[in-house]
Amino acid sequence: MAKVKPTDLPQPSPPVEPAEWLNRRATEKATRAAMARQASGRRRFVDPTTCERDYSDAEMEFMMAMNDYKKRSGRMFPTWSEVLEVLKSLGYEKPETEGLMD
Repeated sequence: MAKVKPTDLPQPSPPVEPAEWLNRRATEKATRAAMARQASGRRRFVDPTTCERDYSDAEMEFMMAMNDYKKRSGRMFPTWSEVLEVLKSLGYEKPETEGLMD
C-alpha cells in the first residue's frame, strides 16, 4: 500500500465571505415581499383547512372561537392547554363515565 503524504490530501478551501454568495437583488425582493405581507396582515389569518368543506354549526363555532383566541393572544399555534381552555369557554365538559368502563 502506498503511503499518503499530507500534501496529497485535499486541502480545505478558504472560507467564503458573505458578500460572495449574497444575491442582493433576490434579498431585496424577498424583503419587499415580507414587508408587504406584514403590512397587509392577510397571510397571518389564512386557514387552508376551511376552504372546501361544509362544516357543522359546532365546528364553525369552535373554529371561530379558536381564531378569536389566536387574535386576542397573538399566538398562531396555541398549546393543547389553550385549546382546552377555548373548549371550556364554549361550555364543553367531559361527560361522566361512571358505569361505562367496568
